[in-house]
Amino acid sequence: MTYIHERSGWPQFVWDSEALAVPLAAVRHKQGKHLGKMEALGFDFRAEASLSVLTSDVVKSSAIEGETLNPEEVRSSIARRLGLDAAGLPKAGREVEGVVEMMLDATQNFEAPLTSDRLFDWHAALFPTGRSGMSRIAVATWRSRETDPMQVVSGPIGREKVHFEAPAAEHLESEMTVFLKWFNSPAVIDPVLKAGIAHFWFVTIHPFEDGNGRIARAIGDMALSQADSTKERFYSLSSQIEAERKEYYLQLEKAQGGSLEITKWLLWFLSCLDRAVGDADRMLAAVLRKARLWQRINRRPVSDRQRKVLNRMLDEFKGKMTTSKYVKLAGCSPDTALRDIRELLEHGIFVQNPGSGRSTSYRLAEPEPNGAEREGN
Repeated sequence: MTYIHERSGWPQFVWDSEALAVPLAAVRHKQGKHLGKMEALGFDFRAEASLSVLTSDVVKSSAIEGETLNPEEVRSSIARRLGLDAAGLPKAGREVEGVVEMMLDATQNFEAPLTSDRLFDWHAALFPTGRSGMSRIAVATWRSRETDPMQVVSGPIGREKVHFEAPAAEHLESEMTVFLKWFNSPAVIDPVLKAGIAHFWFVTIHPFEDGNGRIARAIGDMALSQADSTKERFYSLSSQIEAERKEYYLQLEKAQGGSLEITKWLLWFLSCLDRAVGDADRMLAAVLRKARLWQRINRRPVSDRQRKVLNRMLDEFKGKMTTSKYVKLAGCSPDTALRDIRELLEHGIFVQNPGSGRSTSYRLAEPEPNGAEREGN
């Protein structure tokens, strides 16, 4: 099979600008409307929204590669680095800190040039122990000839299916020189298209032994930050890619096995980004609810233990709160849990549901959009 990087003219990509014009205009319009909504919010709400998006971006980008990160550790690391409230959140481990460091460097320092040394720093941050799983890998350097052929495969041993084979290691220095020169040059195309091309180009070169997908998505986020001209992130492309992971890999495989004409890849990238920005409106509603509730909570101090439980209830908690669930979440005794719950009831943060005895349960009091509280449904 002939891969795209083996085609004559590589890497001179071509695309149908007319076919991309309408979807590009649509996603740019949607980006502008969403960013306008965020600008109309106060600093605290914007900070909470950006923190939630960055947390999701880091967690989901790793999930695409089968890596599971603790969302609370990710949120803790990001909040601490951005000078936001991290009370009640766990201390992040080295692997989490590394991924967060890479993502924040990409999105907060989007105006700085992308260099090989910067990529090496990102790679070292991703693999602080010099290992990928049980295997030792070369860190902060391009992969070596010993790794050739570098293939993307699936299936059981002996019956593997090769989806893609990357350029040989001996070409990586020149390949990356061309890529970085292009990325750092003044944009002659829309920066959203630049994000899609950069993502595809980097992951096709596949310059590292591991971590190429996560770094490609960080590069894409860097280009999107350039497109938005802001350090704050209000939508997560990685979250949408993770939701469409099967299609994502299928589109990559088709494009990498095709010609230098990458219109179909860019159409899919734009449609995925469009859905990501659209989904951000739903997440924004949840963020505003959470931020308004914390405004009420913070009128009176709550313990780190209570804050931890409240954060869980505001994130991915399912069902109703009970004393036994509180004990498990807070890691405390039943008596302490009951005292905490009584305090939260007295402060109007918890509302007791109908029922008594073993059926006693609680929910959060929902804040109205104007700041007044009402009971949740």
